[in-house]
Amino acid sequence: MALDPTSDQIQALFNRIAPVYDQFNDWLSLGQHRVWKQMAVKWSGAYSGATCLDVCCGSGDLARLLARRVGQQGQVFGVDFAAAQLAIAQDKTQNSVQPLRISWVEADALHLPFDDNYFDAATMGYGLRNVTDILASLKELWRVLKPNATVAILDFHRPQNPSLRSFQQWYLQTVVVPMAQQFGLTEEYAYISPSLDRFPQGSEQVQLAKQAGFQTVKHYAIAGDMMGILVATKSQ
Repeated sequence: MALDPTSDQIQALFNRIAPVYDQFNDWLSLGQHRVWKQMAVKWSGAYSGATCLDVCCGSGDLARLLARRVGQQGQVFGVDFAAAQLAIAQDKTQNSVQPLRISWVEADALHLPFDDNYFDAATMGYGLRNVTDILASLKELWRVLKPNATVAILDFHRPQNPSLRSFQQWYLQTVVVPMAQQFGLTEEYAYISPSLDRFPQGSEQVQLAKQAGFQTVKHYAIAGDMMGILVATKSQ
């Protein structure tokens, strides 16, 4: 894949990896991605009865966590532009023991099909790094959130410590890619390292969020600085 993939290329990639996406997330994070997603939902400020948004929802982990938090009086919208991911998300929801109020919407993160000031809280997991225009995506999130509402954005992060950065690169190249090769998805997972090289650091993400209109913004480094959660609140 080119160093600067187009939106169509990214969409095709996530459609291709959909069948193994959840399995890979569990293997590659040793199951820790579930803890990080719970942190993101907590920091989003979602509450019982709220109307919430999960952008780049993939197979729906964050959307389901949000739905359990808002309950039957609330509503969650899971948005992704990869139809194959949404199909898996819908199947998982239908098979859930607990009824969940989630609407799955096929749409682009840069053009969300919702009114201004619509949502009480929002999340995004591993999506900001893959949009073709980070600032435009943040502006869209700001637009659809109500005043005082918060978005929590979970994604990879480049560690400041050179040793940890070297370990992260080694892990991606010698563990992730060979594992993906077994499923014929070498190219699809080799993209992670170059996409991470292009992704702004935490402090840069904070500045972009403020540029997008958010007033209170903080980036939390987690998992040994190899992951991060950007928490941004829209002012009144």
